Amino acid sequence: MAGVGKAVPKPTPTTQPYWDGCAAGELRLPHCGPCDAPFFPPQRWCPRCLGDEITWVRASGRGRLHTYLISHLAAPGFEDEVPYVVALVELDEGPRLMSNLVGVAPDPAVLRVDMPLEVVFAPRGDVVLPFFRPVEGQA
Repeated sequence: MAGVGKAVPKPTPTTQPYWDGCAAGELRLPHCGPCDAPFFPPQRWCPRCLGDEITWVRASGRGRLHTYLISHLAAPGFEDEVPYVVALVELDEGPRLMSNLVGVAPDPAVLRVDMPLEVVFAPRGDVVLPFFRPVEGQA
């Protein structure tokens, strides 16, 4: 799903560590000191306790498919990429994030909730995006 000239996220000061991690091939999560828990999406305050002692930790990059949808509608510039799978991934660390599944057919016959996934990264414009694929041998 790498493409030049396509829509890309715009990092902000709050999300820059996340995007820096993606560029380094790491999935990074904000971590609340007082709660001792990671969360997502990146925010200046913890969504659980509103603490502002936020650090960044490297996540395992592993998770499970929580739910998905198969999109047959393309945004402008993405017409060559339909159908595709939009997935809600529950990371092993707990937080959930939305991404796309790659390396698997967009077919309900092969997609199953709770299937093990791993992160992969692909450049798009000035950023590197995280995608997920089934863990080899467990699809």
